[in-house]
Amino acid sequence: MDDATRDRVEAAAFRRLTALLAHRTDVQNVDLMGVGGFCRNCLSDWVFEAAAAQGVPLSKDAAREHVYGMPYAAYKAAHQTDATPEQLERMAASVAKNKTLDEALADSFPASDPPSASEP
Repeated sequence: MDDATRDRVEAAAFRRLTALLAHRTDVQNVDLMGVGGFCRNCLSDWVFEAAAAQGVPLSKDAAREHVYGMPYAAYKAAHQTDATPEQLERMAASVAKNKTLDEALADSFPASDPPSASEP
């Protein structure tokens, strides 16, 4: 697959992922972190960082709005619940697993930012 085709395919997959995350407001960020090691905030941070790397002006707030489908504060008010101790424990274990990925890829891929660490 050539680079241009790969970019189009990955972009389509990204759009599908963000649409799914916008639809599944019942899945909390802490749950995503606990199971998958990333959340909506991580994804929006990656969008922000990718834009910066390409010289595209994009604020963190705009990246969050892109991923959440609405301003972050509005999403939190409408959909975010308090995390349970169990959710926080799973997230901590998942973040610890991501540390090895972070170390392997250095600063190029911050995979273990918990939601509280990446709030604006």
